[in-house]
Amino acid sequence: MNIFSKPIWIDEYEFPYDRFEEVPDALFEKVSKRLDSKKSGTPLVSVVIIAWNEEVNILRAISSISNMQTQTSFEVIVVNNNSNDRTQDTLDKLGVTSFFQPIQGWGPARQLGLEKATGQYILIADADCIYPPNWMNRMMRSLQKPGVVCVYGRYSFIPESGFPRWKLFLLECMKDVIAEVRHIKRPYLNAYGISMGYIREYALKEGYVMHKIRGEDGRLCFDLMKYGKVKQVKSSDARAWTSTRTLQKDGSFFQGLKMRVSKEVGRLFTMFTIQKAHDTKTSTNDE
Repeated sequence: MNIFSKPIWIDEYEFPYDRFEEVPDALFEKVSKRLDSKKSGTPLVSVVIIAWNEEVNILRAISSISNMQTQTSFEVIVVNNNSNDRTQDTLDKLGVTSFFQPIQGWGPARQLGLEKATGQYILIADADCIYPPNWMNRMMRSLQKPGVVCVYGRYSFIPESGFPRWKLFLLECMKDVIAEVRHIKRPYLNAYGISMGYIREYALKEGYVMHKIRGEDGRLCFDLMKYGKVKQVKSSDARAWTSTRTLQKDGSFFQGLKMRVSKEVGRLFTMFTIQKAHDTKTSTNDE
């Protein structure tokens, strides 16, 4: 992880545009051409992204994925989850395979992507993230190990005003320590759509929760554990990078940090016991 600055390679994807209309055709053509060169009629991996009002962010995410340094055959599928901005226009300009999910929610959107994918393996990514060139290789190296059914990676924050990199680094260190504790008995709590992969065959048997509730990715991971092991991908060159907008919702950096520390301390001892079997499709986040 970088302590005082973001990695230089991220600069390529931080486009200075806020709206679809500002993006030059040449950029769309450049990314589209890279994607076309990676397309396969029989992909081993389907990279599935869901998007709700991400007309510029989705361009950044797909651009980074189009630069994957991998020999793995893959396809990119985007599910437009009822966007009311110009997200679909961006997808059409890029020539990306896309589907529309009118049912609002992360679970319904990811479920449609799962059903439409053709790869043996699924890697899920978020529309507001940027992925390093080795992301796919690192994730697949773990996912293809015998007995493994699901993997998840780590992530870092891109610094913004009020959220300097050194503060974010400290937060990430704490987050990674907590992830190690969670992984002992409850690895599914670390499985986020920002960087996660699984075997499609088993995921189709279990499916996502079909209403709007946070934690849809962890719920699926929990259900997949009956088929095999969950592995954590710790490689620094596999870390996804995302904006601080989730932190900004909590106010200042320290307000967000205090909230997160309080939550983790409050449930610390439960991390050393196995979660009882339950219906992930009807349970609430308080259970």
